[in-house]
Amino acid sequence: MKRLHRRYDEFLDGIIAEHRRRAEAAEGGDHPSGGGRDLLSVLIALSERPSGEGDDGKLTDTNIKALLLNLFTAGTDTSSSTVEWALAELVRHPDVLKQAQREVDSVVGRSRLVTESDLPNLRFLQAVIKETFRLHPSTPLSLPRVASEVCEVGGYRIPRGATLLVNIWAITHDPESWPNPLEFNPARFLPGGGHESVDLRGNDFELIPFGAGRRICAGMSLGIRMVQFMTATLVHAFDWSLPEGRSRRSSTWRKPMG
Repeated sequence: MKRLHRRYDEFLDGIIAEHRRRAEAAEGGDHPSGGGRDLLSVLIALSERPSGEGDDGKLTDTNIKALLLNLFTAGTDTSSSTVEWALAELVRHPDVLKQAQREVDSVVGRSRLVTESDLPNLRFLQAVIKETFRLHPSTPLSLPRVASEVCEVGGYRIPRGATLLVNIWAITHDPESWPNPLEFNPARFLPGGGHESVDLRGNDFELIPFGAGRRICAGMSLGIRMVQFMTATLVHAFDWSLPEGRSRRSSTWRKPMG
């Protein structure tokens, strides 16, 4: 972990230094695309503003690196691990995989790859992703919250300042809300499945992989779309199977029709 921390630190230091060099070149008129600003440019500008009253919360390079690290890890690892779980479950349930492939083939065809505009028409694939988020939430205990005031939840007194962890895994595996909670069953989110109206966006508390309320994941919309898009592309482009007697998945390229 210490070695990994140093590698991340050096990597982020390099990105910050490169942005500062570009900003200096732009100010001097030496940079052909000067004037372009991104999130890191804004953060650097805030950290370099003149000091004055009320600047106790001024950003430092350490603050900026911590924020960037959160963006990188929260926005990449969670998405990739969810796609891996989706593929693992599809490999374990070939009938579900075939149904997903038939749907993608009927919407997209075999002469091109999946595009983002195809996603709203892939209803069964969306159900597969919902079931993956339910069965394998990427943040099982959500993120820590702090009680701003004394409150009572389920008969328990929560003191002000207490750190709270919401057990999302327990909620999505509660048999009172989810029949056969350990079973991978995307059909539960299809019409007639009993949970067709349940959404991922924090409105239905029995399924809140991204949290809920004002502290809901800021990257939720992008995360859902990326997981759907990557899973749809892999399901469409490859035939996945688990060979007899082997514990790892394999794949073969699916040749286009015609």
